[in-house]
Amino acid sequence: MSTAKTTSAHADRLAQVRERIARACRDSGRDPAGVRLLAVSKGQPLDALRALAVAGQRRFGESYVQEAMTKIRALDCPDCEWHFIGPLQSNKAALVAENFDWVHSIDRVRIATALSRHRAPDAPPLQVCLQVNISGETSKSGVDVAGLPALAEQVAVLPGLRLRGLMAIPRPTDNSTAQRDAFRQLRVACEELRRRGHDLDTLSMGMSDDLEAAIAEGSTLVRVGTALFGPRPLSG
Repeated sequence: MSTAKTTSAHADRLAQVRERIARACRDSGRDPAGVRLLAVSKGQPLDALRALAVAGQRRFGESYVQEAMTKIRALDCPDCEWHFIGPLQSNKAALVAENFDWVHSIDRVRIATALSRHRAPDAPPLQVCLQVNISGETSKSGVDVAGLPALAEQVAVLPGLRLRGLMAIPRPTDNSTAQRDAFRQLRVACEELRRRGHDLDTLSMGMSDDLEAAIAEGSTLVRVGTALFGPRPLSG
């Protein structure tokens, strides 16, 4: 496909996702300006990111540090916002702290401390979310709801970080009621942390297949991959 056709195809997909977000907000009585779109670009080629950037997308989510570093440097988009959304190991914390604007996947104080240590004192605070294992799946990362208050207290005081909210990846389901139930649990957990004095404004929840349910339950940031890019290319 030519570069022009690639750009046009991604622009069309971007417009369709933005319309889905706007429609879900209208259905929920919310202002569409209150929901940000994060393009989950992990595993996608640089040309696809560039096409979306040309179409006006500025927030990109990556899960693999080395892949992300290559894209950040090659895209060379000073006003783009880079979000790390995957599991993070301590030995990669320096690269993430130095090159990303957001981290959504903090579930241990050790990782938050490493990010804090490596964030330059003259850089803006690294915006962070705590990842919650809202469905209790052993295969997924995330702190359980009972452990949230203690983790939030520890992360909130670390220099170089700003605790913004919560993130979750609930168990996949086509049942809209079950989708909303899971997202509601995260919203309630966020509200409880606010009652404890935390100034939180971000609920990172909802993806291509369930963003409407997430928005209905208060999502402020949806992480969309497939609906923007199509399936990730097979490696190898």
